[in-house]
Amino acid sequence: MFDFSPAPHYFSPEHNAFREGLRNFVAKEIAPFVADWDEAETFPRELYGKAADLGILGVGYEEAYGGTPADVFHHLILSEEIARCGAGGVAASLLSHTIGLPPVAAHGSAELKQRIIPPVLRGEKIAALAVTEPGGGSDVAALKTTAVLEGDHYVVNGEKVFITSGMRADYITVAVRTDPASKGPSGISALLIEGDSAGLSRSALKKMGWWASDTAHLRFDHVRVPARNLIGVENQGFKVFMNNFNSERLGMSAMACSYAQVCLEEAVGWARERKTFGVSLSERQVIRHKLMDMYARIDAARCLTYDLAWRLREHVGDPGELVARTCMAKVLATQAMQHCADQAVQILGGMGFMRGTRSERIYREVKVMMIGGGSEEIMKDLSARQLGI
Repeated sequence: MFDFSPAPHYFSPEHNAFREGLRNFVAKEIAPFVADWDEAETFPRELYGKAADLGILGVGYEEAYGGTPADVFHHLILSEEIARCGAGGVAASLLSHTIGLPPVAAHGSAELKQRIIPPVLRGEKIAALAVTEPGGGSDVAALKTTAVLEGDHYVVNGEKVFITSGMRADYITVAVRTDPASKGPSGISALLIEGDSAGLSRSALKKMGWWASDTAHLRFDHVRVPARNLIGVENQGFKVFMNNFNSERLGMSAMACSYAQVCLEEAVGWARERKTFGVSLSERQVIRHKLMDMYARIDAARCLTYDLAWRLREHVGDPGELVARTCMAKVLATQAMQHCADQAVQILGGMGFMRGTRSERIYREVKVMMIGGGSEEIMKDLSARQLGI
C-alpha cells in the first residue's frame, strides 16, 4: 500500500502516540457506524462524551479549562484521523467547537471562558459558529444581523444560514453588526448566544452530503443577549473571525488530504480484487495511472499543508504570505479530494454509485469542502491580494 508516513522532523513521539490513540478511537467508536448515522442524519450525542474522555475535544485549550496543551501538528493529526472515518458529517459536527470556541478562548472575558469552555470540553455542551448569512456567503463584511445595546443586554435581529451543529448547539458564537451605521468590516462584533434564548428559532436544512451533521438556518427575533457575552471589543470583531477562518482552513486542508487518501485506499482495494476479462484492474496500465495521479495530488497537497504548519509553528514567513499559503493549501487539498473522489468512483464503477461505499459518500461531500470556510474563488482572490498580485 502507499506510504504516506509523515516526515519525522514534523512529528515527535508524543505526536505519534496521540495519532495512534486517536486512530484506534475512530476505528472502534466511529468508522463502523458512519453508514447508519448518515442514513439517520444524526449521530448519538454520547459520542461527544466519549471523545472528551479521550481528550479529543480539549486539544489546544488551556489546562485550567480542562484542555490539553498542543501545537499546530496536534491539530493537524486530529483533523486527519477524524477524517479517516470517511464521513464528513460526523467530523463536522463532532468538531464544531473547533470553530465555535476559539474566539471565546482567545478574546472572551475570564468569566465567559470559565462559564463556557469547560462544559464543552467535557462533551456536555455543544458549541457552534454562526457567521454566514443568506445574502452574504463568504463576504463576512456584508453581514446584516444587528445587535443593539439596550441597558445591560444586546438585542439581536437577523438570520444565519448553513450553520454546522446549528440545531443542537448550546452555545453559538455569532457575528453581528453592533454599529448599524457602519459598512464593511468596521462595526462588527462577536457575541456568545445561548441556544435556549427566547426569540431564537432554528430550522434544519437538507444537504447533498454531510447527512450525519445537523445544519441549520437560524433566525434571531429580538433575542436579548447579556452584554457580558460580548467576545472581545465591541465593533472590532472582524479580525476575530478572520483569524478563526485561517485556523479552520488549515484544518480543512488536512481533512481533505485524508478524505482523498480514503478514496485512494478504497480504489486500490477494489482494483486488486476486481477482474475484467480475467485480469485484475490493478494490472491494467490505465488504472495504475489513475492511482498514481491520485497519489501525486495527495502527496503534493499534504506536503504543502505540513510545510505551512511548520512555518506557523516556527513563525517563519511574512503574515500576509502565511495567509496566502493557508488559502492555497485549502484550494490544493480540496482539489486533490475532488479528483480522488471522482477517480475512485470511476474505478469502482457501478459499486462506486452505491450508497455504503466510502468513495460515494466523499464524492457527495467534496463541494462543501471546496465552499465551506471560504470558497475556492475567494481563497484565490484573497491570496492574490496578500501577495500584492
